[in-house]
Amino acid sequence: MSGASSIFLPSLSFNRLSHFHCPSPSLPKADFLRATSRRFVSTINTISVSAMDEDNVGTVKQQLAKLCEASLRATVPDESSLEPLVAPCTGKFGDYQCNNAMSLWAKIKGKKTEFKGPPSVGQAIMRNLPQSEMIESCSVAGPGFVNIILSDKWIAKSIQKMLEKGIGIWAPKLPITRAVVDFSSPNIAKEMHVGHLRSTIIGDTLARMFEYSNVEVLRRNHVGDWGTQFGMLIEFLFETFPNWEDAGEQAIGDLQAFYKASKLKFDVDSDFKEKAQQAVVRLQGGDPKYRKAWEQICEISRREFNQVYQRLGVHLEEKGESFYNPYIPGVLEALSNQGLIEESEGARVIFIEGKNIPLIVVKSDGGFNYASTDLTALWYRLNEEKAEWIVYVTDVGQSMHFEMVFSAAKRAGWLPADDKLYPRTSHVGFGLVLGDDGKRFRTRASDVVRLVDLLDEAKSRCKAALVERGKAAEWTAEELEQTAEAIGYGAVKYADLKNNRLTNYTFSFDQMLNDKGNTAVYLLYAHARICSIIRKSGKEIEELKKTGTIVLGHADERALGLHLLQFADIVEEACTNLLPNVLCEYLYNLSEYFTRFYSNCQVVGSAEETSRLLLCEATAVVMRKCFYLLGIEPVYKI
Repeated sequence: MSGASSIFLPSLSFNRLSHFHCPSPSLPKADFLRATSRRFVSTINTISVSAMDEDNVGTVKQQLAKLCEASLRATVPDESSLEPLVAPCTGKFGDYQCNNAMSLWAKIKGKKTEFKGPPSVGQAIMRNLPQSEMIESCSVAGPGFVNIILSDKWIAKSIQKMLEKGIGIWAPKLPITRAVVDFSSPNIAKEMHVGHLRSTIIGDTLARMFEYSNVEVLRRNHVGDWGTQFGMLIEFLFETFPNWEDAGEQAIGDLQAFYKASKLKFDVDSDFKEKAQQAVVRLQGGDPKYRKAWEQICEISRREFNQVYQRLGVHLEEKGESFYNPYIPGVLEALSNQGLIEESEGARVIFIEGKNIPLIVVKSDGGFNYASTDLTALWYRLNEEKAEWIVYVTDVGQSMHFEMVFSAAKRAGWLPADDKLYPRTSHVGFGLVLGDDGKRFRTRASDVVRLVDLLDEAKSRCKAALVERGKAAEWTAEELEQTAEAIGYGAVKYADLKNNRLTNYTFSFDQMLNDKGNTAVYLLYAHARICSIIRKSGKEIEELKKTGTIVLGHADERALGLHLLQFADIVEEACTNLLPNVLCEYLYNLSEYFTRFYSNCQVVGSAEETSRLLLCEATAVVMRKCFYLLGIEPVYKI
């Protein structure tokens, strides 16, 4: 890798990069420049079973991969760096497949070998699989695909162990220990709109999935709290309310109306515009009066944001644009000393290969911008916060911006050139929320929809539906309120998350609150029905966990059991590809598998009652964990 003054080789621990410590720009310049020019060198090692906790041995795929890896070493001992290719079966010949035969044959063909083609390689891989209680039988199909059927007893035993020790033992093993998820990120003094809703919901789910996978997640709210609009807002506050300090928050009133009025004056009054621009300079220069006004505006905005976060059950730590501002000069000087920053038409820029326009890091007027802030935030997250994966959740319209920021970071040596290595960055883009007219979702007055109003509307509709069904007479007022919130907010979240995040979707209360089909309402009701089955049995489920045994004697019992066991595979896939809809699809399919099981296998009063009640409980446990990862509160009766 070129362009660095030195190569730094960090120590490796397990399969993760151990980061070096890079001092902040406030430290001596020479130390800062040396540290910033160092390059990351990383590798991902195969997960070792001996390093795993006895109760958490990874996903089914990961466990089978260890067996297949041992088989590959025995089959072709002279070939190194063979990665086992294990995937769920799509046909009826097995549960999983090892698909190495064809690629392995391509490597050894022409060399001295006993094999005649991919099928014979597949046969050898099958023969060399170590004995394991996981595997019931194997077969080879087509060009060497090794089909693996899991043992019914092992599936049942694994589910029972999860019931005894908790679903935490099914958490997937990810190759990182710390991640930053940058999501929500509204602008101070502006209304949170449906775009922020998508970012907040998607980001929270990604954070929850990482956390479940034992990754420390830094949930960052990169709010827009430092820019030219603050000069406008502060100057308008001073002019409109000379005694603003005594008036307190009453001076500002409705922050959205206040912003619109100040923007109107900024656009039409040149004297005011000049004063606002000077106010920015004073604010950024640290003038106490301007800082105090800025803090007051930010605090009012935060309280409005928190109304949304409270309803959604989302927790973030704010580190806004202002936090990184003191670090920007040092970071840009380091990049300049590496020869990455050049002059162009009065601005300072970084040229990115393959792009027609450069990344502007200092504007022609000498001011900083989004690029300078985002580069500095990336530097801080890599070096001060030691993040191994940094995920940015914003709309797809910002894809180009982040692609250029990441490219600049690679040129600087902060990130490896290979996107598969760590530390890594990812932009999680998402599409638009549309109205019934196919256009961006807005109110009839063409205003941005207030998220608090939208969420309250969902809750109100759910409450009305519950009252109509007579639940007000059956439940306490608190139960009615909590259930309406769980279903209403959950419906909004699930309607968003079930779509591939890159696609647009149409916002429809009628569709998302339907109790049939792939909706949160249907799934929450399905969970409540399972809980009802267990209650009606009259059996104590905790006692059954200690004394009962799961037996998968019926085909629908086995199908449900296998799907339950694949939960960890799904969470790993959703984390790896940053796609929450994968988890939604799994959850909906789980409800379908359970419906088939319950339709064809009598539970209460049957000879297999204990085993089947445990399967019901396992299904409910996995559903609840899915709900939790999606940020949805389960309901237990309906």
